Amino acid sequence: MSRPLTLALALIGALTATASAESGEHVSTLSDQRGVGVTIYNTDLALVRDRRHLTLPAGESRLALRDVSARIIPETALLQSVDAPGRISVLEQNFDYDLLSPQKLLEKYVGRDVVVIRTDPHTGARTRERARVLATNDGVVLRYADRIETSVDGTLAFPDLPPDLRDRPTLVTDLADAKAGEQDVELTYLSGGLNWKADYTAELAPNDDRIDLRGLITLQNASGTAYRDAGVQLVAGDVNVVNNAFRTGNLQGLATIGAVRSAPVTQQALLEYHLYTLPRHTTILDKQTKQVELMSASSVPVTKTLELRGAADYYGSQQSDLGQRLKVGTYLAFVNEGGELGIPLPKGAVRVYKRDNAGTAQFVGSDTIDHTPKGETVRLHLGDSFDVTATKKQTEFHIVDLVGVEVHGGQVRTRAYQSSYEIVLRNAKPAAQEVLVVEPIPGDWTILRSSAPYKKTSASTATWTLTVPPAGATTLTYTAQVRF
Repeated sequence: MSRPLTLALALIGALTATASAESGEHVSTLSDQRGVGVTIYNTDLALVRDRRHLTLPAGESRLALRDVSARIIPETALLQSVDAPGRISVLEQNFDYDLLSPQKLLEKYVGRDVVVIRTDPHTGARTRERARVLATNDGVVLRYADRIETSVDGTLAFPDLPPDLRDRPTLVTDLADAKAGEQDVELTYLSGGLNWKADYTAELAPNDDRIDLRGLITLQNASGTAYRDAGVQLVAGDVNVVNNAFRTGNLQGLATIGAVRSAPVTQQALLEYHLYTLPRHTTILDKQTKQVELMSASSVPVTKTLELRGAADYYGSQQSDLGQRLKVGTYLAFVNEGGELGIPLPKGAVRVYKRDNAGTAQFVGSDTIDHTPKGETVRLHLGDSFDVTATKKQTEFHIVDLVGVEVHGGQVRTRAYQSSYEIVLRNAKPAAQEVLVVEPIPGDWTILRSSAPYKKTSASTATWTLTVPPAGATTLTYTAQVRF
Protein backbone atom coordinates (compact mmCIF):
# COMPACT_ATOMS: atom_id res chain seq x y z
CA MET A 1 0.00 0.00 0.00
CA SER A 2 1.26 3.46 -0.86
CA ARG A 3 -0.36 5.05 2.21
CA PRO A 4 -1.06 3.71 5.72
CA LEU A 5 -4.25 1.67 5.90
CA THR A 6 -6.45 2.33 8.95
CA LEU A 7 -9.14 -0.28 9.60
CA ALA A 8 -12.18 0.21 11.80
CA LEU A 9 -11.66 -2.60 14.28
CA ALA A 10 -12.64 -0.86 17.51
CA LEU A 11 -15.95 -2.74 17.69
CA ILE A 12 -14.60 -6.18 16.89
CA GLY A 13 -15.66 -7.60 20.26
CA ALA A 14 -19.20 -6.45 19.66
CA LEU A 15 -19.16 -7.82 16.12
CA THR A 16 -17.94 -11.16 17.43
CA ALA A 17 -20.71 -11.35 20.00
CA THR A 18 -23.31 -10.30 17.41
CA ALA A 19 -22.10 -12.86 14.87
CA SER A 20 -22.21 -15.59 17.50
CA ALA A 21 -25.69 -14.64 18.58
CA GLU A 22 -26.95 -14.57 15.00
CA SER A 23 -25.49 -18.00 14.29
CA GLY A 24 -27.08 -19.47 17.39
CA GLU A 25 -23.79 -20.31 19.03
CA HIS A 26 -23.39 -20.65 22.75
CA VAL A 27 -20.02 -18.97 23.44
CA SER A 28 -17.89 -20.16 26.34
CA THR A 29 -15.02 -17.95 27.54
CA LEU A 30 -12.43 -18.22 30.29
CA SER A 31 -14.98 -16.73 32.68
CA ASP A 32 -16.73 -20.13 32.54
CA GLN A 33 -13.53 -21.95 33.47
CA ARG A 34 -13.61 -23.82 36.77
CA GLY A 35 -10.19 -25.40 36.55
CA VAL A 36 -7.37 -26.22 34.17
CA GLY A 37 -4.63 -28.82 34.32
CA VAL A 38 -1.62 -29.13 32.03
CA THR A 39 0.70 -32.12 31.65
CA ILE A 40 3.75 -31.01 29.67
CA TYR A 41 6.11 -33.37 27.86
CA ASN A 42 9.64 -32.36 26.87
CA THR A 43 8.82 -32.88 23.18
CA ASP A 44 6.83 -29.69 22.39
CA LEU A 45 3.64 -31.42 23.50
CA ALA A 46 1.15 -31.01 26.33
CA LEU A 47 -2.09 -32.55 27.50
CA VAL A 48 -4.61 -29.85 28.49
CA ARG A 49 -7.65 -30.51 30.71
CA ASP A 50 -10.01 -27.52 30.59
CA ARG A 51 -13.10 -27.71 32.86
CA ARG A 52 -15.92 -25.20 32.33
CA HIS A 53 -19.38 -24.58 33.81
CA LEU A 54 -22.02 -24.22 31.08
CA THR A 55 -25.75 -23.97 30.62
CA LEU A 56 -26.83 -25.84 27.49
CA PRO A 57 -30.23 -26.45 25.92
CA ALA A 58 -31.67 -29.91 25.37
CA GLY A 59 -31.17 -31.42 21.94
CA GLU A 60 -28.75 -30.19 19.28
CA SER A 61 -26.83 -26.94 19.73
CA ARG A 62 -23.55 -25.31 18.77
CA LEU A 63 -20.89 -24.59 21.39
CA ALA A 64 -17.96 -22.27 20.69
CA LEU A 65 -15.15 -22.86 23.21
CA ARG A 66 -12.95 -19.77 23.08
CA ASP A 67 -9.38 -19.41 24.34
CA VAL A 68 -8.26 -22.93 23.62
CA SER A 69 -4.65 -23.37 22.56
CA ALA A 70 -3.81 -21.98 19.12
CA ARG A 71 -1.58 -25.07 18.74
CA ILE A 72 -4.35 -27.55 19.58
CA ILE A 73 -4.26 -30.88 17.74
CA PRO A 74 -7.99 -30.93 16.92
CA GLU A 75 -8.30 -34.66 16.31
CA THR A 76 -7.27 -35.32 19.91
CA ALA A 77 -10.02 -33.14 21.43
CA LEU A 78 -12.47 -34.92 23.73
CA LEU A 79 -15.48 -33.10 25.25
CA GLN A 80 -17.34 -34.84 28.06
CA SER A 81 -19.84 -33.99 30.76
CA VAL A 82 -18.28 -34.19 34.20
CA ASP A 83 -21.57 -34.41 36.09
CA ALA A 84 -23.06 -37.16 33.91
CA PRO A 85 -20.64 -38.91 31.53
CA GLY A 86 -22.43 -39.77 28.33
CA ARG A 87 -24.98 -36.95 28.72
CA ILE A 88 -23.61 -35.03 25.73
CA SER A 89 -22.42 -36.35 22.39
CA VAL A 90 -20.37 -34.45 19.83
CA LEU A 91 -21.85 -34.50 16.33
CA GLU A 92 -19.30 -32.29 14.57
CA GLN A 93 -16.19 -30.42 15.58
CA ASN A 94 -14.26 -27.56 13.95
CA PHE A 95 -11.17 -25.71 15.07
CA ASP A 96 -11.16 -22.11 13.81
CA TYR A 97 -7.52 -21.07 13.77
CA ASP A 98 -7.89 -18.32 11.13
CA LEU A 99 -7.59 -15.56 13.69
CA LEU A 100 -8.82 -12.01 13.31
CA SER A 101 -6.37 -9.39 12.12
CA PRO A 102 -6.73 -6.37 9.81
CA GLN A 103 -5.14 -8.31 6.94
CA LYS A 104 -7.23 -11.46 7.52
CA LEU A 105 -10.43 -9.42 7.69
CA LEU A 106 -9.56 -7.72 4.42
CA GLU A 107 -8.78 -11.07 2.78
CA LYS A 108 -12.16 -12.47 3.82
CA TYR A 109 -13.83 -9.56 2.02
CA VAL A 110 -12.35 -10.28 -1.40
CA GLY A 111 -15.34 -10.19 -3.77
CA ARG A 112 -17.49 -8.31 -1.25
CA ASP A 113 -18.28 -4.65 -0.68
CA VAL A 114 -16.82 -2.40 2.01
CA VAL A 115 -17.34 1.25 2.81
CA VAL A 116 -14.47 3.72 2.46
CA ILE A 117 -14.77 6.63 4.91
CA ARG A 118 -12.82 9.79 4.20
CA THR A 119 -12.44 12.89 6.37
CA ASP A 120 -11.80 16.31 4.82
CA PRO A 121 -8.72 17.67 6.67
CA HIS A 122 -9.98 21.26 6.29
CA THR A 123 -13.67 20.98 7.16
CA GLY A 124 -13.72 17.70 9.08
CA ALA A 125 -16.66 16.54 6.93
CA ARG A 126 -16.86 12.78 6.43
CA THR A 127 -17.87 11.11 3.19
CA ARG A 128 -18.75 7.46 2.60
CA GLU A 129 -18.26 5.56 -0.65
CA ARG A 130 -18.90 1.91 -1.43
CA ALA A 131 -16.15 -0.18 -3.07
CA ARG A 132 -15.59 -3.85 -3.84
CA VAL A 133 -12.40 -5.60 -2.70
CA LEU A 134 -10.86 -7.24 -5.79
CA ALA A 135 -7.51 -8.44 -4.35
CA THR A 136 -5.28 -8.17 -1.27
CA ASN A 137 -1.96 -9.47 -2.64
CA ASP A 138 0.86 -7.07 -1.69
CA GLY A 139 -1.69 -4.33 -0.99
CA VAL A 140 -5.36 -3.85 -1.78
CA VAL A 141 -7.26 -3.37 -5.04
CA LEU A 142 -10.66 -1.63 -4.77
CA ARG A 143 -13.30 -1.19 -7.50
CA TYR A 144 -15.45 1.92 -7.13
CA ALA A 145 -18.44 2.74 -9.30
CA ASP A 146 -16.29 4.72 -11.75
CA ARG A 147 -12.68 3.59 -11.13
CA ILE A 148 -10.20 1.11 -9.64
CA GLU A 149 -7.72 2.18 -6.96
CA THR A 150 -4.76 0.32 -5.44
CA SER A 151 -4.53 2.20 -2.15
CA VAL A 152 -6.86 3.36 0.56
CA ASP A 153 -7.18 7.04 1.35
CA GLY A 154 -9.25 6.80 4.50
CA THR A 155 -10.76 4.14 6.71
CA LEU A 156 -12.41 0.88 5.71
CA ALA A 157 -15.68 -0.03 7.40
CA PHE A 158 -16.97 -3.59 7.30
CA PRO A 159 -20.69 -4.41 7.67
CA ASP A 160 -20.13 -7.60 9.70
CA LEU A 161 -17.56 -10.14 10.84
CA PRO A 162 -17.21 -13.27 8.68
CA PRO A 163 -18.38 -16.33 10.62
CA ASP A 164 -15.16 -18.25 9.85
CA LEU A 165 -12.92 -15.56 11.34
CA ARG A 166 -12.35 -15.55 15.11
CA ASP A 167 -10.63 -13.09 17.37
CA ARG A 168 -9.44 -15.91 19.64
CA PRO A 169 -8.58 -19.59 18.94
CA THR A 170 -11.97 -21.31 19.12
CA LEU A 171 -13.11 -24.93 19.06
CA VAL A 172 -16.65 -25.10 17.67
CA THR A 173 -18.68 -28.23 18.37
CA ASP A 174 -22.13 -29.29 17.26
CA LEU A 175 -23.41 -31.39 20.12
CA ALA A 176 -26.53 -33.05 21.44
CA ASP A 177 -27.47 -32.76 25.12
CA ALA A 178 -29.82 -35.25 26.72
CA LYS A 179 -31.39 -32.54 28.89
CA ALA A 180 -31.24 -28.81 29.41
CA GLY A 181 -29.55 -27.16 32.35
CA GLU A 182 -26.26 -26.35 34.02
CA GLN A 183 -23.37 -28.77 34.03
CA ASP A 184 -19.59 -28.99 34.18
CA VAL A 185 -17.88 -30.17 31.02
CA GLU A 186 -14.21 -31.01 30.50
CA LEU A 187 -12.36 -30.51 27.25
CA THR A 188 -9.21 -32.61 26.97
CA TYR A 189 -6.77 -32.22 24.08
CA LEU A 190 -3.14 -32.42 23.05
CA SER A 191 -1.38 -29.23 22.06
CA GLY A 192 1.95 -28.04 20.76
CA GLY A 193 3.59 -24.83 21.89
CA LEU A 194 4.22 -25.98 25.47
CA ASN A 195 7.56 -27.36 26.52
CA TRP A 196 9.81 -27.80 29.52
CA LYS A 197 13.39 -28.65 30.28
CA ALA A 198 15.61 -29.15 33.28
CA ASP A 199 18.67 -27.04 34.03
CA TYR A 200 21.17 -27.69 36.80
CA THR A 201 23.81 -25.57 38.50
CA ALA A 202 26.61 -27.06 40.58
CA GLU A 203 29.18 -25.30 42.76
CA LEU A 204 32.40 -27.25 43.14
CA ALA A 205 34.13 -27.36 46.52
CA PRO A 206 37.71 -26.02 46.84
CA ASN A 207 39.14 -29.56 46.98
CA ASP A 208 37.09 -30.69 43.94
CA ASP A 209 35.55 -33.49 46.00
CA ARG A 210 31.98 -32.23 46.55
CA ILE A 211 29.33 -30.14 44.80
CA ASP A 212 26.22 -28.24 45.81
CA LEU A 213 23.66 -29.15 43.15
CA ARG A 214 20.47 -27.31 42.28
CA GLY A 215 17.93 -28.24 39.62
CA LEU A 216 15.46 -25.87 37.96
CA ILE A 217 12.51 -26.63 35.71
CA THR A 218 11.98 -24.15 32.88
CA LEU A 219 8.48 -23.95 31.40
CA GLN A 220 7.81 -22.27 28.04
CA ASN A 221 4.39 -21.35 26.68
CA ALA A 222 3.96 -20.34 23.05
CA SER A 223 0.58 -22.00 22.56
CA GLY A 224 -1.41 -18.80 22.01
CA THR A 225 -3.39 -18.83 25.25
CA ALA A 226 -2.83 -18.55 28.99
CA TYR A 227 -3.38 -21.25 31.63
CA ARG A 228 -4.48 -19.48 34.79
CA ASP A 229 -4.10 -21.06 38.21
CA ALA A 230 -3.30 -24.36 36.52
CA GLY A 231 -2.25 -27.62 38.03
CA VAL A 232 0.99 -28.43 36.22
CA GLN A 233 2.61 -31.83 35.77
CA LEU A 234 5.71 -32.71 33.77
CA VAL A 235 6.58 -36.00 32.08
CA ALA A 236 10.25 -36.96 31.68
CA GLY A 237 11.09 -39.72 29.25
CA ASP A 238 11.17 -40.48 25.56
CA VAL A 239 7.49 -40.64 24.62
CA ASN A 240 6.63 -41.81 21.11
CA VAL A 241 4.28 -39.38 19.35
CA VAL A 242 2.57 -40.01 16.01
CA ASN A 243 3.45 -37.23 13.59
CA ASN A 244 0.53 -34.96 12.73
CA ALA A 245 0.75 -33.61 9.18
CA PHE A 246 -1.92 -30.96 9.78
CA ARG A 247 -0.43 -29.32 12.86
CA THR A 248 -0.69 -25.55 12.62
CA GLY A 249 0.97 -22.57 14.21
CA ASN A 250 4.57 -21.69 14.86
CA LEU A 251 6.75 -21.02 17.85
CA GLN A 252 7.14 -17.32 18.56
CA GLY A 253 9.38 -15.28 20.82
CA LEU A 254 9.02 -15.77 24.55
CA ALA A 255 9.08 -13.20 27.30
CA THR A 256 10.94 -14.24 30.43
CA ILE A 257 9.76 -14.19 34.02
CA GLY A 258 11.99 -15.41 36.84
CA ALA A 259 9.36 -16.96 39.09
CA VAL A 260 11.39 -19.43 41.17
CA ARG A 261 9.89 -21.33 44.11
CA SER A 262 11.63 -23.53 46.64
CA ALA A 263 8.71 -25.87 47.48
CA PRO A 264 9.59 -29.47 46.57
CA VAL A 265 8.40 -31.05 43.35
CA THR A 266 6.94 -34.53 43.82
CA GLN A 267 7.50 -37.35 41.35
CA GLN A 268 6.12 -40.78 40.57
CA ALA A 269 6.57 -43.51 37.99
CA LEU A 270 4.24 -43.38 34.97
CA LEU A 271 4.48 -46.42 32.68
CA GLU A 272 8.15 -46.22 31.59
CA TYR A 273 8.42 -42.50 32.33
CA HIS A 274 8.47 -40.24 35.38
CA LEU A 275 5.75 -37.75 36.28
CA TYR A 276 6.68 -34.62 38.24
CA THR A 277 3.96 -32.56 39.94
CA LEU A 278 4.50 -28.91 40.81
CA PRO A 279 3.75 -28.22 44.49
CA ARG A 280 1.01 -25.67 43.87
CA HIS A 281 -1.03 -24.21 41.04
CA THR A 282 0.61 -21.60 38.87
CA THR A 283 -0.34 -19.30 36.00
CA ILE A 284 1.51 -19.76 32.71
CA LEU A 285 0.90 -16.76 30.49
CA ASP A 286 1.19 -16.88 26.73
CA LYS A 287 4.73 -16.20 25.47
CA GLN A 288 6.13 -16.65 28.97
CA THR A 289 9.11 -18.53 30.36
CA LYS A 290 8.76 -19.61 33.99
CA GLN A 291 11.23 -21.38 36.29
CA VAL A 292 10.42 -23.64 39.24
CA GLU A 293 12.89 -25.37 41.56
CA LEU A 294 13.13 -29.13 41.00
CA MET A 295 15.62 -30.17 43.66
CA SER A 296 18.51 -28.98 45.82
CA ALA A 297 21.30 -31.09 47.29
CA SER A 298 24.39 -29.96 49.19
CA SER A 299 27.79 -31.62 49.69
CA VAL A 300 27.25 -34.31 47.05
CA PRO A 301 30.44 -36.43 46.79
CA VAL A 302 32.05 -36.22 43.35
CA THR A 303 35.06 -37.79 41.70
CA LYS A 304 37.23 -35.69 39.40
CA THR A 305 39.33 -37.48 36.79
CA LEU A 306 41.74 -36.38 34.08
CA GLU A 307 41.44 -38.67 31.07
CA LEU A 308 43.39 -39.08 27.85
CA ARG A 309 41.00 -40.92 25.54
CA GLY A 310 42.31 -42.59 22.40
CA ALA A 311 40.74 -43.98 19.21
CA ALA A 312 40.37 -47.39 17.62
CA ASP A 313 41.36 -46.50 14.07
CA TYR A 314 45.17 -46.66 14.37
CA TYR A 315 45.46 -50.27 15.60
CA GLY A 316 45.01 -51.78 12.13
CA SER A 317 47.39 -49.65 10.07
CA GLN A 318 50.73 -47.95 10.11
CA GLN A 319 50.51 -44.39 11.44
CA SER A 320 52.71 -41.37 11.66
CA ASP A 321 52.83 -39.16 14.72
CA LEU A 322 49.48 -39.39 16.55
CA GLY A 323 49.55 -35.95 18.13
CA GLN A 324 51.43 -33.33 20.09
CA ARG A 325 49.94 -31.53 23.10
CA LEU A 326 46.90 -33.76 23.05
CA LYS A 327 44.00 -32.62 25.20
CA VAL A 328 43.44 -34.34 28.51
CA GLY A 329 39.76 -34.16 29.39
CA THR A 330 38.39 -33.07 32.78
CA TYR A 331 35.48 -35.14 34.09
CA LEU A 332 33.26 -35.05 37.17
CA ALA A 333 31.12 -37.98 38.27
CA PHE A 334 28.62 -38.51 41.09
CA VAL A 335 26.03 -41.12 41.98
CA ASN A 336 22.37 -40.12 42.02
CA GLU A 337 21.56 -41.55 45.42
CA GLY A 338 21.38 -40.75 49.12
CA GLY A 339 20.79 -37.58 51.11
CA GLU A 340 18.96 -34.90 49.17
CA LEU A 341 19.49 -36.67 45.85
CA GLY A 342 17.99 -39.98 44.85
CA ILE A 343 15.15 -38.76 42.62
CA PRO A 344 15.05 -39.47 38.88
CA LEU A 345 16.83 -36.56 37.21
CA PRO A 346 15.32 -35.30 33.93
CA LYS A 347 17.73 -34.69 31.08
CA GLY A 348 19.16 -31.21 30.86
CA ALA A 349 22.26 -29.04 30.99
CA VAL A 350 24.54 -28.97 34.05
CA ARG A 351 26.65 -25.84 34.53
CA VAL A 352 29.47 -26.02 37.05
CA TYR A 353 30.99 -23.11 38.98
CA LYS A 354 33.92 -22.83 41.38
CA ARG A 355 35.01 -19.94 43.58
CA ASP A 356 38.40 -18.37 43.01
CA ASN A 357 40.80 -17.20 45.74
CA ALA A 358 38.78 -13.99 46.13
CA GLY A 359 35.58 -15.95 46.72
CA THR A 360 34.04 -15.07 43.35
CA ALA A 361 32.16 -17.85 41.56
CA GLN A 362 33.67 -18.64 38.14
CA PHE A 363 32.20 -20.81 35.40
CA VAL A 364 34.40 -23.91 34.87
CA GLY A 365 32.41 -25.98 32.35
CA SER A 366 29.12 -27.60 31.44
CA ASP A 367 27.69 -30.76 29.97
CA THR A 368 24.30 -32.34 29.30
CA ILE A 369 22.90 -35.37 31.06
CA ASP A 370 20.27 -37.78 29.83
CA HIS A 371 17.33 -38.94 31.95
CA THR A 372 19.12 -40.50 34.94
CA PRO A 373 17.32 -42.99 37.22
CA LYS A 374 17.93 -43.23 40.94
CA GLY A 375 21.21 -45.00 41.74
CA GLU A 376 22.84 -44.31 38.35
CA THR A 377 26.09 -42.38 37.86
CA VAL A 378 26.06 -38.88 36.36
CA ARG A 379 29.21 -38.15 34.38
CA LEU A 380 30.13 -34.66 33.17
CA HIS A 381 32.80 -33.62 30.69
CA LEU A 382 33.69 -30.09 31.78
CA GLY A 383 36.44 -29.36 29.27
CA ASP A 384 40.17 -30.01 28.87
CA SER A 385 43.08 -29.49 31.22
CA PHE A 386 45.35 -26.53 30.54
CA ASP A 387 48.42 -27.81 32.42
CA VAL A 388 48.26 -31.55 31.72
CA THR A 389 48.95 -32.55 28.11
CA ALA A 390 50.12 -35.61 26.19
CA THR A 391 52.15 -36.69 23.19
CA LYS A 392 51.39 -39.95 21.42
CA LYS A 393 53.15 -41.82 18.64
CA GLN A 394 53.22 -45.28 17.10
CA THR A 395 56.73 -46.69 17.42
CA GLU A 396 56.28 -50.02 15.63
CA PHE A 397 53.81 -51.71 13.29
CA HIS A 398 53.82 -55.01 11.42
CA ILE A 399 51.46 -57.75 10.29
CA VAL A 400 51.94 -61.29 11.56
CA ASP A 401 50.34 -64.57 10.52
CA LEU A 402 49.11 -66.75 13.34
CA VAL A 403 48.16 -70.41 13.30
CA GLY A 404 44.57 -70.71 14.35
CA VAL A 405 42.29 -73.58 15.28
CA GLU A 406 42.05 -76.79 13.27
CA VAL A 407 39.11 -76.91 10.86
CA HIS A 408 38.31 -80.03 8.73
CA GLY A 409 41.71 -81.52 9.40
CA GLY A 410 43.69 -78.39 8.55
CA GLN A 411 45.10 -75.40 10.38
CA VAL A 412 43.44 -72.05 9.67
CA ARG A 413 45.88 -69.17 9.64
CA THR A 414 44.72 -65.75 10.78
CA ARG A 415 46.26 -62.33 10.26
CA ALA A 416 47.10 -60.13 13.21
CA TYR A 417 48.22 -56.51 13.49
CA GLN A 418 50.92 -55.81 16.03
CA SER A 419 51.73 -52.22 16.96
CA SER A 420 53.62 -50.42 19.71
CA TYR A 421 52.96 -46.98 21.19
CA GLU A 422 54.61 -44.36 23.32
CA ILE A 423 52.51 -41.88 25.30
CA VAL A 424 54.23 -39.09 27.24
CA LEU A 425 52.12 -37.26 29.85
CA ARG A 426 53.35 -33.86 31.02
CA ASN A 427 52.22 -31.99 34.11
CA ALA A 428 52.92 -28.27 34.61
CA LYS A 429 51.09 -28.09 37.95
CA PRO A 430 52.95 -27.88 41.28
CA ALA A 431 51.16 -31.02 42.52
CA ALA A 432 51.17 -34.56 41.17
CA GLN A 433 48.24 -35.45 38.90
CA GLU A 434 46.56 -38.80 38.31
CA VAL A 435 45.63 -39.40 34.67
CA LEU A 436 43.59 -42.21 33.14
CA VAL A 437 44.74 -43.35 29.71
CA VAL A 438 41.72 -44.92 28.05
CA GLU A 439 42.32 -46.81 24.81
CA PRO A 440 39.48 -48.34 22.80
CA ILE A 441 41.03 -51.33 21.01
CA PRO A 442 39.08 -53.08 18.23
CA GLY A 443 38.71 -56.77 17.42
CA ASP A 444 40.23 -59.63 19.40
CA TRP A 445 43.07 -57.89 21.19
CA THR A 446 45.91 -58.67 23.58
CA ILE A 447 48.40 -56.39 25.31
CA LEU A 448 51.73 -58.16 24.75
CA ARG A 449 53.90 -55.74 26.72
CA SER A 450 53.24 -52.70 28.90
CA SER A 451 55.43 -50.47 31.05
CA ALA A 452 52.59 -50.02 33.55
CA PRO A 453 49.74 -52.23 34.71
CA TYR A 454 46.38 -51.85 32.97
CA LYS A 455 42.78 -52.99 33.43
CA LYS A 456 40.48 -54.42 30.81
CA THR A 457 37.59 -52.10 31.67
CA SER A 458 35.36 -53.44 28.87
CA ALA A 459 35.55 -55.92 26.01
CA SER A 460 37.08 -53.21 23.82
CA THR A 461 38.83 -50.93 26.31
CA ALA A 462 42.16 -50.95 28.15
CA THR A 463 42.69 -48.38 30.91
CA TRP A 464 45.91 -47.32 32.60
CA THR A 465 46.04 -45.22 35.78
CA LEU A 466 49.23 -43.16 35.81
CA THR A 467 50.62 -40.60 38.24
CA VAL A 468 52.42 -37.65 36.67
CA PRO A 469 54.84 -35.89 39.05
CA PRO A 470 54.67 -32.12 39.64
CA ALA A 471 56.34 -30.14 36.85
CA GLY A 472 57.36 -33.48 35.36
CA ALA A 473 56.44 -36.21 32.88
CA THR A 474 55.48 -39.89 32.83
CA THR A 475 55.98 -42.20 29.82
CA LEU A 476 53.75 -45.17 28.98
CA THR A 477 54.83 -47.73 26.39
CA TYR A 478 52.84 -50.76 25.32
CA THR A 479 52.45 -53.24 22.47
CA ALA A 480 49.05 -54.50 21.33
CA GLN A 481 48.14 -57.38 18.99
CA VAL A 482 44.78 -57.16 17.24
CA ARG A 483 42.90 -59.76 15.17
CA PHE A 484 39.75 -58.93 13.21
